[in-house]
Amino acid sequence: MTQIDPAFTGQTVITTFEMTPGTCADLLEELQAALEDFIRHQPGFISASLHVNDAQTRVANYSQWRRREDFQAMLRAPEMRERTRRFASLCRSFEPVMYDVVAAC
Repeated sequence: MTQIDPAFTGQTVITTFEMTPGTCADLLEELQAALEDFIRHQPGFISASLHVNDAQTRVANYSQWRRREDFQAMLRAPEMRERTRRFASLCRSFEPVMYDVVAAC
């Protein structure tokens, strides 16, 4: 389970995907499969959650990693590179951004 804790010293990554409502379910299916079959088994992975807006035009993936390098290594893995190409074919754009937790309540 994702925990937002201001004392967290690992790497938080929020990836936003923009798509049409017609491809939202397909993208969610691909993302869930990637999380279940590959990402959660990678070194340094802590947790992830998927969020979709009411219009089904945006998906946000909130993930936590022990270290920035763990997340970067997962992205470079051949399997993830292939999955990333599938994500790109289902959405207009997506962008992973690394954050530090500075406050939570």
